[in-house]
Amino acid sequence: MPDLNRRATEPELLDEGVPEPEAIASLGDLRLVNRWLGGRRSLLEATLPHLTGPEPSVLDVGCGSADLPSALRRAVGPRLLAVGVDLKLLHLRQAPPDVRPVVADVRRLPFPPRSFDVVTASLFLHHFDAPEVAGVLRTLFALARRALIVNDLRRARVPYVFGRVTFPWLFRSRVSVADGLLSIRRAFTPVELLHAFREAGIPVAIRRRFPYRLLAVAVRRDDP
Repeated sequence: MPDLNRRATEPELLDEGVPEPEAIASLGDLRLVNRWLGGRRSLLEATLPHLTGPEPSVLDVGCGSADLPSALRRAVGPRLLAVGVDLKLLHLRQAPPDVRPVVADVRRLPFPPRSFDVVTASLFLHHFDAPEVAGVLRTLFALARRALIVNDLRRARVPYVFGRVTFPWLFRSRVSVADGLLSIRRAFTPVELLHAFREAGIPVAIRRRFPYRLLAVAVRRDDP
């Protein structure tokens, strides 16, 4: 059993680059995780109340193959502008046609402040080491008119043991098995995530969601 008292710092395989068939298979596994292990449901419940008005908009950063912004658009309807940002063009090539894809680095996003009603980041924040997390949060919050919503893993012994037992049977890709376990080790405790938001100067409400997720909702106090 690895030490889960501290966040791991090793890079994940998908971030480093893997052969295209492995990457595509792993993205499929991530869609499976979002659909069946709480990611999609948690995001919809937290985000939909902020996507009101005639022309709402959402930006999903680190979107992978953009299944989550696509789910939001299906829930809201065609009036929703859904934009997905990812660093890798290969990932965005797997995106549904109802999401506008943008290849960009979170450190250099091509949008002015308050461009979107809601900014979301799902299974994304844990890819950054501690010194970068607060800066990433400030960048994302600056783009939101109404709310920033972060949906990520919770680091603990039980989810890690669950992953060790189930991931080899659940996932098609060996990359998903390795990265899934490492993602849990790179994930946050509730206290760590709260500290990151406080360091960024962003008021937030954080709660645990089934099965092993943390949902952070930062609502703008000056929301028009």
